[in-house]
Amino acid sequence: MKTKLKKLKNHLKSLRKVAVAFSSGVDSTFLLKVAKDTLKENIIAITINAINFPEREIIEAKEFCTKNNIKHILIDFNPLKIKECKKNSKERCYICKKEMFQNIIQTANINGFENIIEGSNLDDLDDFRPGLKALKELNIISPLKDAGLTKSEIRKLSYDLNLYTYNKASFACLLTRFRWREHITKEKLKMVETSEHILYKKGFSQFRVRYEGKCARIEVLENEFDKLLKYRNDITESFLKLGFNNVSMDLRGYKKGSMN
Repeated sequence: MKTKLKKLKNHLKSLRKVAVAFSSGVDSTFLLKVAKDTLKENIIAITINAINFPEREIIEAKEFCTKNNIKHILIDFNPLKIKECKKNSKERCYICKKEMFQNIIQTANINGFENIIEGSNLDDLDDFRPGLKALKELNIISPLKDAGLTKSEIRKLSYDLNLYTYNKASFACLLTRFRWREHITKEKLKMVETSEHILYKKGFSQFRVRYEGKCARIEVLENEFDKLLKYRNDITESFLKLGFNNVSMDLRGYKKGSMN
């Protein structure tokens, strides 16, 4: 890990000046912190403010940049203006990612930054990530991946840097909670965001609420099955008030990318 971290820092030094696509997740927070420590004032953080990302993630992004004295820019973005996103086609992720980063590039360039970096890691190459194609086409740099850092290594290094995100759960774009071709609306996204926030407030460590025809299918880790059953009445009542017709528990447990 020390060798990979050194490689990461040397890569950042060679870039001299970078704009960091910052989501406040585990990977981008670690990347932003190392970039700040390495390049000092020669960085900015750019965060996409969109309805397909939980509001608490935006709040955490703002707080982190304020605490670490990092210039932070928010870009308002509505994926539902993109027909492939609204219709939830299989090209959705690629097209959405490309348009988001075109906005980031434009903002970075206006502020005098040519090099844009983001937080994909080595493990992402083994996952279903159509958006990686868009990043490659736009010449977005992925220093964590280039340094050979895995998710578990990033968590360990984050712990060493006293970053609160070292054990933070992974939260993907909310559009991933819907099956392909499920027509997506602002209301549906809000139902998913609010229902997941209910689980977050209950203290679940890793979870998803999958939207399936107004049925909420809850995924939690197997070691938290009993906890979900304990709170089932409160959770069910809260979810029904949001507009779900049924609430179910997935006995397979949480699985990354189960809607891929």
